[in-house]
Amino acid sequence: MKKPGLTFYKSAAIVLIIIFVALQIGSPAIKNPPVTSEIVVPKEVKQILERACYDCHSNEAKVEWFDRIAPASFLVAHDVNEARSRFNFSEWDRNPPAVQELLLWEMVNAIDQQKMPLQRYQLAHPGSKVSASELTVLKQYVNTLPGRHKVDTARIVARSLTNDKFLTQKTPVSLNGIPYSAEYKNWKIISVTDKFDGGSMRIVYGNDVLVKALKNHQLPFPDGSRVVKVVWGKQAEDKDGNVLPGNFQNAQFMIKDSKKYSSTEGWGFAKFDGLDLKPAGKTVLFEQTCANCHRLLAPENDFVFNIPTK
Repeated sequence: MKKPGLTFYKSAAIVLIIIFVALQIGSPAIKNPPVTSEIVVPKEVKQILERACYDCHSNEAKVEWFDRIAPASFLVAHDVNEARSRFNFSEWDRNPPAVQELLLWEMVNAIDQQKMPLQRYQLAHPGSKVSASELTVLKQYVNTLPGRHKVDTARIVARSLTNDKFLTQKTPVSLNGIPYSAEYKNWKIISVTDKFDGGSMRIVYGNDVLVKALKNHQLPFPDGSRVVKVVWGKQAEDKDGNVLPGNFQNAQFMIKDSKKYSSTEGWGFAKFDGLDLKPAGKTVLFEQTCANCHRLLAPENDFVFNIPTK
């Protein structure tokens, strides 16, 4: 076989140069909009956030020279836009206080699980890595937030004959057509969480389809996967250090059907509140509210919170 001649290599080099120049011309610019409501946290916490998170999650991105060179610039622009869409420390007041607290907890969890900062970002920006001592600072801070100390002080109300009668008469159905079902009580528990930001205790159940996918590290989850999270309030710690569940708050359902629920990332959402299991929401648009929160905080887990990390 005849080897390529010098003319071939010259032509190939010219083509590559043309492509490279074209990419630079079309390279996206990272713009910093005005800061409208910056997050207010202690100085030592702010310093960590600025160094590890602000380049993507704020309007104060400091883009290095090599970040501006295509094709890397396209990836950087994508990451910044994606990060700002999830939460933005420069537009912090756009989130209600309860969501702000939730975001901070999820941020600390993501760092603790080494999901953030992104590994590829750390490779190019080694100074962004959060050390163990810095993570301790962040954990200590979120532990001071109000939700961490929220407790259920109301008299515990157990299920009564009245509730049982209600449930036998009519199965509660969510506005998007998802019926309540107690079959989850026969499923496997995949996670138990003390949701510090909301002062609640939670047990997460998964059906056989979802559990099998978890064992096989299969993401996204296949159609037929179901998750139910059952939520109770959290009582105050007793003299022996025990923390017991308070009143039942709600049961949250997720059903995977990628076609039927395509507008909500393939998941059907439902929530049933209180012992009478009243379907949540005033219109069917409630499911978009659910989906938005899951898009914001758990896109890497196929939008499911609290799956096992190992």
